[in-house]
Amino acid sequence: MPLSERLRSFLDSKQAQYTLTTHPKAYTAREVAVAEHLPPKEVAKTVVVYGDGAYQMIVVPASKLVDLHEARPTLGLSQLRLATEDELGKLFPDCELGAMPPFGPLYGFPVYLDSSLAGQDTIAFNAGTHNEVVHMKTPEFRRLISPHIVSLVREPVGHYSG
Repeated sequence: MPLSERLRSFLDSKQAQYTLTTHPKAYTAREVAVAEHLPPKEVAKTVVVYGDGAYQMIVVPASKLVDLHEARPTLGLSQLRLATEDELGKLFPDCELGAMPPFGPLYGFPVYLDSSLAGQDTIAFNAGTHNEVVHMKTPEFRRLISPHIVSLVREPVGHYSG
């Protein structure tokens, strides 16, 4: 499955400046970082959550995990859970499961960009497949999406930064 027509049309209609690269199949954001020879802090992981009757898109660095306990009050929700694989398949029919780009407006969802990723010079993310990645300047991504900038992540368990 190539870059979705929906994503390509959106990027082209906004005259977005981006590059598209292809690599061997990579199923996690950390694997994408390795395949693309990028630091995990520059690779965006798209996490879809469901809370209070609506879906939201949370975008965090590959090197971090979403803290749902922190995200619930930050997003102003009384309930919050991860979207199921079945839900993801229905919400993103033009994407391979788990490879959705962090472009909530294309799917009618608000986007919450973690502050640690918002401060990076560049951002890279799945283009709807497990082997294509869009690269762009983070300010360009922010221009296109107008995400809410929030702090939602924590270090993975067992991570030592000493």
